[in-house]
Amino acid sequence: MPEGPATITLAHGAGGRLSHQLVEQVFKSRFDNEQLRQGDDAAELPASKFDYRNSNLAFTTDSYVVTPLFFPGGDIGRLAVFGTVNDLAMKGARPLALSASFIIGEGLAVVTLEKVAESMAAAAREAKVRIVTGDTKVVERAACDGLFVTTAGVGAVLPGTAPSGANARPGDAVILSGTLGDHGLAVMNARGGFGLGGQLLSDAAPLWDLAEAVLAAGGVHVFRDPTRGGLATTLNEIAIQSGVAITIDEAALPVRDTVRAAAEMLGLDVLYLANEGKLVAMVAPALADAVLQAMRNNRYGRDAAVIGTVAEGRPGVALRTAIGSHRPLLMLEGESLPRIC
Repeated sequence: MPEGPATITLAHGAGGRLSHQLVEQVFKSRFDNEQLRQGDDAAELPASKFDYRNSNLAFTTDSYVVTPLFFPGGDIGRLAVFGTVNDLAMKGARPLALSASFIIGEGLAVVTLEKVAESMAAAAREAKVRIVTGDTKVVERAACDGLFVTTAGVGAVLPGTAPSGANARPGDAVILSGTLGDHGLAVMNARGGFGLGGQLLSDAAPLWDLAEAVLAAGGVHVFRDPTRGGLATTLNEIAIQSGVAITIDEAALPVRDTVRAAAEMLGLDVLYLANEGKLVAMVAPALADAVLQAMRNNRYGRDAAVIGTVAEGRPGVALRTAIGSHRPLLMLEGESLPRIC
């Protein structure tokens, strides 16, 4: 950033010249669009341009505190954009616009902040969404270990769609869009410096196009992205919301060999590892094949698989093991991997 310090100082958060310089040169120059360019305290979203006049709106927000900021396959900026876009997609909503708020630790290198902003701009283009408003705050070194990002998003719900965690029905097929554990293992490897090989990469990806294709196939009752707590925790949340019993087959779970080997080496269960580019769907059985094919036709669903079924019974989740026995899958207890998203 020209004519300024190479690291973030408390003066960058004081609201004066350095604050304006930071916003203009790091963020506005990269997120540029006509709404952001207005420079107001709130963005106005024209109904005609954003095509939401005949739709319900979905709204979501999330915060990101991943350590390290950069890891194989992604970074905090990419996570922030895709995480919010995906939360909208899980409600059947086409993403329209995002806000982005940054809590920056004193001493952070400006070049690091610029790399995050570049990544967010690229992710927004990939997800076909605009970052239209935001905020920055600078805090003392002890209050923030580098950078925290909060994003919020608004989307237009496709008419006639109503996926919800409360809508799973007995008989539904449980379909997973791809491999488990990629993000959690990638972050753990980068954070711990374990030096594990095998191309451990985060799966961070925007899921709206995939979700839209699946919704067009029909029969979708539930969408959810299995992020923190992994697939096992996500399925438990759905089972409780819907009041159903869910059984999944161990042999059907798609897991990359490198991820499986790394998880076994570290004593981890891939069912509890975070994912940032996958979705799980509960689908009417008559349309399960159509949904599975729709997933596999999308670049982010090529490894999709039917992994289980929904039944009546006490709310909970069970795993049918490779030898045919059953064991309960509970929600994640405690925190297996801090700062993953």
